[in-house]
Amino acid sequence: MRIARPRSRAGATTAGATALVAAALIATPLGSTANAADAHAVPPTKAVPAVAGQRLVSGVSSPLPIEQCQAQWKIACYSPIQYRQAYNLNPLYKSGITGKGRTIVIVDSFGSPTIQHDLDVYSKQFGMKSTTVQVKKWGHVPAFDPKNADMTGWAGETTLDVEMAHAVAPDAKIVLVETAVAETEGVTGLPEMMSAEKSLVDHGVGDVITQSFGATENTFPGFDQGNFSSIGKLRYAFKDAAAHGVTVLASSGDGGATDSTADGQGYYKERVNSWPSSDPLVTSIGGTQLHLNDKGDRISPDSVYNDYGAGGGGQSHVFSRPSFQNGVKNVVGARRGTPDISMAAAVNGGAWTYSSFDPTAVGWDVYGGTSEASPLFSGIVALADQAAGHRVGDINSALYSLARSKSSGIVDVNDGTNNTYEGVTGYTAVNGYDMATGVGTVDAARFVTALARAGGRHH
Repeated sequence: MRIARPRSRAGATTAGATALVAAALIATPLGSTANAADAHAVPPTKAVPAVAGQRLVSGVSSPLPIEQCQAQWKIACYSPIQYRQAYNLNPLYKSGITGKGRTIVIVDSFGSPTIQHDLDVYSKQFGMKSTTVQVKKWGHVPAFDPKNADMTGWAGETTLDVEMAHAVAPDAKIVLVETAVAETEGVTGLPEMMSAEKSLVDHGVGDVITQSFGATENTFPGFDQGNFSSIGKLRYAFKDAAAHGVTVLASSGDGGATDSTADGQGYYKERVNSWPSSDPLVTSIGGTQLHLNDKGDRISPDSVYNDYGAGGGGQSHVFSRPSFQNGVKNVVGARRGTPDISMAAAVNGGAWTYSSFDPTAVGWDVYGGTSEASPLFSGIVALADQAAGHRVGDINSALYSLARSKSSGIVDVNDGTNNTYEGVTGYTAVNGYDMATGVGTVDAARFVTALARAGGRHH
């Protein structure tokens, strides 16, 4: 079994690989067979070994402009102010669409003991008002140990999730669910996460759930024998969410068309996919690379996330093509294809975050990976919920329908590929749907309005 790690990534997870630029790998749990480790950007004095289980972090005293990031670490670093400009969110805020009255649920093992303080510092730095993070502990969550690599990895993931969701939907409520067990391939960890999600849905807590974790389908028990019941038995939370009109999101992963092997020390030599991203009841969020100036305006169109990782995507080996993808069957074939839509995830163009859970590395870091993309999109859904006056629910059918309209705010991404690992060819972004970025990304001012009109009517 493999210990899962959160889907934020700054370097390869292969033993002996190096994080060549600003991001040292924080290996940490990612769902079941998580296939990426957390990425803190550090100003390294030398190449840093990116070995699973190793946490190498150095906080920066304050966020730097893009030019300084590029000069010091050869990557662009973006603030929430730049993201808001890039995704055209400001017109929504001016019209009062801020996520008010809506709740984003974030699920992470162990959580972070400093999450409220860190969000407050993050918000103040960028002139945003903060919000209260309501923490719900599921099970007997152990006391936080800053010397425990699993815990610090998940704390970094928690920081990224909360701060990205808040950056997009500043008035949305945030409920952070801290589970007591790190995932070990579907046996422990994922069941606790799913039971926590179902409980919240049943109690009416949350309008959208974001999951920055995942497990390679191939590594679930029974897969080799064609028995997918171990995944099927975990789907109850998503079925419950669909029945209650709660939108469920998941990061598509950071291994391109492949995913991590069971020991976390490499990649499959074939195209694989991961769950829950591959589940048809979940909206799979892939990754793009933004190219912005200091104002947040694009200097060139978005491309596929493919630097210190690559946006996950491809055909599921477990799920057949859902009806909402019938219009793209020429791309996905008879299988469920991922991702559905994409947001910023590249490390070269990563997000500034602030954390203080590790007393040896208090400060500002840069994160990348589809762990960033999913919480960003959860904020978009919260805005649409507010605009609609109700939950938009399962948005997959709406996404593919809206993608056929030029006025929907869905912006096609047709540059780049999601890489190759172990000689496995990735997928190329082309006009229309592809398994590198899905239907594309969003112009939020138009997309939020369109999704609010197209989504289901759930309260």
